[in-house]
Amino acid sequence: MTFIPSLSLHQPSTESGSLKGLAHWMRLALSGQDLAPCAQELIARAQAHPDDANALMDLSIILQLNHSRELALELQNEALSIKPLYHVWSDRPHRIRLLALCTPGDLMANTPLECLLENSDISLDLLYVASHLPLPKNIPEHDVAFMAIAESDPNRAILTRMQPIVQNWPRPFINRPLPILNLARETAYTLVRDEPLIEYPATFRIQKSSLEQVILQQQPLPGLINGPGFPIIIRPIASHAGHGLARISSLTELAHYLKNQTQQEFYVSRFIDYSSADGLFRKFRIVFIEDRPYLCHMAISEHWMIHYLNAGMENSEAKRLEEALHMNSFDHDFALRHQKAFSILTQRIGLDYFGMDCAETREGKLLIFEVASAMVVHAMDQGDAFAYKLSPMNKVFSAFRDLLIRKKLEASSPPGD
Repeated sequence: MTFIPSLSLHQPSTESGSLKGLAHWMRLALSGQDLAPCAQELIARAQAHPDDANALMDLSIILQLNHSRELALELQNEALSIKPLYHVWSDRPHRIRLLALCTPGDLMANTPLECLLENSDISLDLLYVASHLPLPKNIPEHDVAFMAIAESDPNRAILTRMQPIVQNWPRPFINRPLPILNLARETAYTLVRDEPLIEYPATFRIQKSSLEQVILQQQPLPGLINGPGFPIIIRPIASHAGHGLARISSLTELAHYLKNQTQQEFYVSRFIDYSSADGLFRKFRIVFIEDRPYLCHMAISEHWMIHYLNAGMENSEAKRLEEALHMNSFDHDFALRHQKAFSILTQRIGLDYFGMDCAETREGKLLIFEVASAMVVHAMDQGDAFAYKLSPMNKVFSAFRDLLIRKKLEASSPPGD
């Protein structure tokens, strides 16, 4: 029997012990502030008030930003044993009450909505669900709900379990679980593999033992990756931000790579050289809000493996000038050039909100690296050097806010209006 949640009014907390949340701590961390004194204050607060779940959750966020993942997740679990529901504190009057369904995990486990809603008039509640955290009988009153749980191996079970529940959700619901499940690396490419305008290399899950057998028997790779063979891209399952990601050009390199890996399963796909005529690599992060694309950043690097934080954007005025040009011209340049490809992609994915990391091939095709519903999107780059990003990013935030308002108004409009 499908469970239909009932509603009970939830009044957001405004006391000093409220949850500061991800955006607050992330902004301080990116500004270079030492969060150790803040962590000590939270520790003292938690010791004085053992049931202060907000203190534990904030401390967990700080520890994750400080790369202390295991301890952070222990504190998160302790907080969730006290309560599953958290209100992100704000001193602004709210126009929309947004309820995000989240699940335990690190900063990659859920859509970082707080970064999209920073300083907005949207009230945000985070309700955590998992196999050991069933949906409560009474959920907080809200105007719109959002499935913040990201696709991953650990999250597949809870996303699957939530699919029939959200079918009968009593409020407008954004990003249902089934389309999110389709964003897995080994399935997402199949949504557009027949489209000539899009290059999305097939990605396969392969056991370490199978790869070792390939090396032992000197087997060719094409049968494994549906491509011409080397070079390939390999990464451990569940890795992010380039951890364990490598380009492999021979069986000898593959053997050396596997020798230094403890993981037992990997993603493998063919490598496509997407360098531009000047030899540099350019990667775009785009979000789609109700099918419309918005450029959030464009990183330029001498290396094929690009992440914005290691691309040296802060040290190169030329790179920033080019990024500014792309951000300001995106609607009538990149987005127009790939308009048909974007239309196909959004139709096949079927989500109101998702992100994509992509580039352009030398032939001008849209080259997709990854699509996901939980990519980090923010406007926290420090200093006047990045001031050019504020206006384009405000467009993103306004579009997301408009999506929430429309969902609320559609639900409140009488049939036929």
